[in-house]
Amino acid sequence: MKGSHMSHSSPGSPALRLGLPLALLALAQLVYALDLNIVFVALPEIGSDLGFPGQTQQLVVSAYVVFAGGFLLFGGRAADLLGRRRMFVLALTLYAASSLAGGLATSAEMIITARAVQGIGGALLLPATLSLINTLFEEGPRRNRALAVWGGAGASGLTIGALLGGVLTENFGWPAVFYVNVPLAGLVAVAALLVIPRDAARGERRRFDVPGALTVTGGSTLLVFALVEGPELGWGDPIVVGGFALAVVLLTVFAVVEARSADPLMPFRLFRNRSLTVGVSVTFVYMATFGVLPYFLTVLMQTVHGYGALQTGLAFLIPSVAIATGTQAGERLATRIGNRGTLLIGFVIGVVGTAGLAFGFDADAGYGLLVPGLIVSGVGQGIVWTAMWITSATGTPAHEQGVANGIASTTLNIGNAIGLAVFTVIADLGTEGRTGDALRAATADGEFLVVLLTAAGMLAGLLVTVSLRNRPTASAPAAPQEVAPGEAHVACR
Repeated sequence: MKGSHMSHSSPGSPALRLGLPLALLALAQLVYALDLNIVFVALPEIGSDLGFPGQTQQLVVSAYVVFAGGFLLFGGRAADLLGRRRMFVLALTLYAASSLAGGLATSAEMIITARAVQGIGGALLLPATLSLINTLFEEGPRRNRALAVWGGAGASGLTIGALLGGVLTENFGWPAVFYVNVPLAGLVAVAALLVIPRDAARGERRRFDVPGALTVTGGSTLLVFALVEGPELGWGDPIVVGGFALAVVLLTVFAVVEARSADPLMPFRLFRNRSLTVGVSVTFVYMATFGVLPYFLTVLMQTVHGYGALQTGLAFLIPSVAIATGTQAGERLATRIGNRGTLLIGFVIGVVGTAGLAFGFDADAGYGLLVPGLIVSGVGQGIVWTAMWITSATGTPAHEQGVANGIASTTLNIGNAIGLAVFTVIADLGTEGRTGDALRAATADGEFLVVLLTAAGMLAGLLVTVSLRNRPTASAPAAPQEVAPGEAHVACR
């Protein structure tokens, strides 16, 4: 029957294509995650070739992070109002074009601009991808499974990015880490037009909240900028202080605009849904704790132990496999025992594993001492990752999935920026004025303390999760679907 769930396949039926949209959305997440790591190992060569010093090379990373963080909520609302498939294709097109521009860059200004545009592409892509998953796959086991596949692709992308970045930079030069995204993003964009159902025609014309979009995008961008640049420029630097002050002003204006708007960019009534509120809070805790660990692991391996780019990428294989395993376990647990129980289990495993991981942060310890903590912490991280996205999407109507995922994604980015800003200050407290072996030992000691503090921070995730109503998802009602006329609903077995 047209528009019904398919339980079997027949020649030419949409059931034959059940896995194609999910495979494409997972591939888009792999591209997104790959790009987060692939540029790191190329930074020294980029700086040397384009002629800008080490301390400003971080702008290549910061430009992406700042603009991605600032445009996430805008991207989520745009997906709801302008069409999820349209925004998905537009985001990937921006990715491909800005990656090509990055590879062709002949100056620091060109590559930083290209990375900023790439960040905007990422901000449009993440909420569009999530809202497509959450509307194509009905709430319950099928959506849980889809989010686990998507999460596993992201975990794989982080490892592939670290490995591929080293291989490409060593063999083909730094432009290759940008060029590799061009065919990948381009192919996914073209395939989306063939595989993903057309955006449904909207009978009711809705206003795009321009004042809200401008104030929240400007405020979020400045907030992330100040958080990212604070450790580099100093927290008392006028640029950083001014960024914080202007961000507060713009976000306050945004709150006033939204409270008075008939059709707000971010309807505050969404937060009456406790599942979304808890999911967003957990997302912040997750990125401020689990999310900062890769940075400190990279510093430990490269600065303390002297690993090269390729060695570091290989070292991340074990935690990436553990995280991917956890994402699949998170889906099964959420379906069987509900989101609350799954999050609690994930955070408990994360606390234990991360506390154990801290003891591998020693200047004289080998990689083997890190492995048990990397495995246990990684499994906990994967469980929480899948469960927090399921939680954030639960109970939100289909026509507002984009903005709900934009809210959660914005919190993800800000949580990571705040976590890194706080923990890098703590990690660096004992390193000033030290050199050589003394610097290596002080760096490891500072990071040991930071990793223990992230484990303690995960306890906040436990406390937030306790307030969530345990709602088993196996029998949850299907969310309203928005597909084009004549398209069958997509479900995964």
